[in-house]
Amino acid sequence: MTSAIQAIHIPAYEERTDPSPHTVYRIQITANVREWPMWRRYTEFVDLHTELTKSTGSPPPVALPPKHSFSMFRSHSNPTILEQRRIGLETYLRAILSAKEDKWRECYAFKQFLGIPIGKNTAIESRLATTSSSKTFTLVSWLDEHTELQSTVRDIRADINKRDTLSDRGDIPGSHQSNVQAKKKLITAQTRVDALDDSLKTHAMAGMSEGELQRRTEMVARLRDDCDKLTKMVTVARHTSRGLGSTFERNPAPDSDRNALLGKGLGTFSKPGRVFGTPPPPQETEETRPLDANGLLQLQQAKIDDQDTNLAQLSAILQRQKHLGLAINAEVNQHIEMLDQLDQDMDRFGNKLGAAKKQMNRLG
Repeated sequence: MTSAIQAIHIPAYEERTDPSPHTVYRIQITANVREWPMWRRYTEFVDLHTELTKSTGSPPPVALPPKHSFSMFRSHSNPTILEQRRIGLETYLRAILSAKEDKWRECYAFKQFLGIPIGKNTAIESRLATTSSSKTFTLVSWLDEHTELQSTVRDIRADINKRDTLSDRGDIPGSHQSNVQAKKKLITAQTRVDALDDSLKTHAMAGMSEGELQRRTEMVARLRDDCDKLTKMVTVARHTSRGLGSTFERNPAPDSDRNALLGKGLGTFSKPGRVFGTPPPPQETEETRPLDANGLLQLQQAKIDDQDTNLAQLSAILQRQKHLGLAINAEVNQHIEMLDQLDQDMDRFGNKLGAAKKQMNRLG
């Protein structure tokens, strides 16, 4: 997607007061089939430069325009300094886009900075490239690795459910193979969780806020807890793997429980009809039929995790829509100013024309 970008411009900047006075620069990205704006502060350019240098091992071909030495006196309100910085930032982005080496423009941080849609495969490649280099993560790639680990945990649960289903059907070789696959994935997941945990110490020393550090520590703790539970499930072989019959044959329900569920006498039990105004009873599905209580709980957790992932993707889409809305609002305000100026010019022209007519009448 980065190779499809045809041009990058920074045509303007804007001063904002919320939450505190600052200046944002409008980046106009032109691709093959569409065009979109992004608003970024100078500090975000500095973070991007640091991230690109750290991820690729060398700085981009053009340096960022330096921070003004008198920034404490609100240099961002000086039009001359802002214009020089705008030109420097535009040159910086164009140099990355036109560089012979593509390592900077193909970096995940650069794509995210420009708001380029990043697919799952690209995120995986970025994570693999990051983890292969001394097991270090950036603030962004750390979250990507966490998302991938959540997906791996769901895959392990699916393998365990498949193992149990095949075992109940009497397919012992297939059940064993599913269990082996779950164990392999679990070992890899535990190693990656340890790497995430170790990288938090580096981020803490790099100045991560205490609240963000606590949030990520809890995220790692939940992953580790999931791995511990899955370890018990894959190491403790079920009785079905030794061919001792189905779940119902191994764990028959007591007669008292059956009588409480079906009635005093099994022969007198009759299925009640549907009562008007009440929904029909839930029906068993093919997905839940082969699962026991533990399997159902895991399936529910997997569904919840999928919903969380979809919600995160929706949040990213809404964030981008917000940027587009702000850009449209700025464009509309600019048009309104132009129309007001045109109205004023028309009024002045009308006054001059009226005065000219009066003079013509006097001459006549």
